[in-house]
Amino acid sequence: MNIDELLERVRAGLHRLTPPEAFAAAGAGDALLVDIRYAALRERDGLIPGALVVERNELEWRLDPLGSHRAPEAVSHDLRVVVICDEGYASSLAAASLHQLGLHRATDLIGGFQAWKAHDLPTTPSP
Repeated sequence: MNIDELLERVRAGLHRLTPPEAFAAAGAGDALLVDIRYAALRERDGLIPGALVVERNELEWRLDPLGSHRAPEAVSHDLRVVVICDEGYASSLAAASLHQLGLHRATDLIGGFQAWKAHDLPTTPSP
């Protein structure tokens, strides 16, 4: 299996969201947006207001609702998490990893942060 096949397999198990769908879900309080982009990309392109920033290498520890290092937002395995990377590739694999932790509603953003920007959805400069 190569990475393209793995992505196809992983994505078949996710209900991926478009940027407008993710924006609406977050606005309705039905989803936690989680930005896993590395610092240089956040500094270059900015942030999504209200998104939780978690480096990819800390994602599982911060979102495990039973974990000792969990983020305050990680309240339940029923939490709908929308993982956001730069272009929507790494986020698919990250969402699949969250599924393995029992976060069965975890998914990702189709096209990542770049698609969010292309839809003219809100962003703020990185501090």
